[in-house]
Amino acid sequence: MATLNKGILGGFSGKVGTVVGANWRGLDIIRSRPKNAKRNPTEKQLEQQMKFKLAVSFLQPLKTIQSMYFGSGSGVKSRVNMAVSYTINEAIQVVVGLPELIYNKVLITRGELTSFQNAVLTTQPGGVLHLEWEDNSTQGNAAPADLVSIVCYCEELKNWEIFEGIVMRSDLMADVTLPAYCLGKTMEVYAFLNNVKQTAASTSFYLGQHLVN
Repeated sequence: MATLNKGILGGFSGKVGTVVGANWRGLDIIRSRPKNAKRNPTEKQLEQQMKFKLAVSFLQPLKTIQSMYFGSGSGVKSRVNMAVSYTINEAIQVVVGLPELIYNKVLITRGELTSFQNAVLTTQPGGVLHLEWEDNSTQGNAAPADLVSIVCYCEELKNWEIFEGIVMRSDLMADVTLPAYCLGKTMEVYAFLNNVKQTAASTSFYLGQHLVN
């Protein structure tokens, strides 16, 4: 706020818009407001920016899933923001100045539903992924009708393949067939369960890195 020193026709002190009034050696002067100093980001800030960019681009195709099944959704942060924060803090490392994903720490979902018991994934000719697990439908909050989803990521192609709700927990096995362009590629594979009402999910389970044949 500016202050008039000698009435409306006199000098003033303070800020008005883009100018500043002041009195210097008895003279009323007006000068431009100084520009805010632009500081270059520190190395740590640049590193954090790169991590954030990598996490957001990596998780973008999972936004719909994570908006439903990552954390409780309570508090200030959205589920999607919680997924990004987790990935930055737990699933990205910096190697020679560049951020890299740690795939066995990546989480697709994060929840309280009972997960798989002794899940094992194998590959079969023609791009088929075969998943088997043991029956634990009576443990905790598990139910036989819980739905199984398989999610695959190819680092080379920078591409996700998502198979949601393909079978029930009680089926004890699931097969999915990847597109032809995935043949010969290495895939990071994850699986999770969600209840029929779509109100709860298990924390996703990393099934390893697999060469598609």
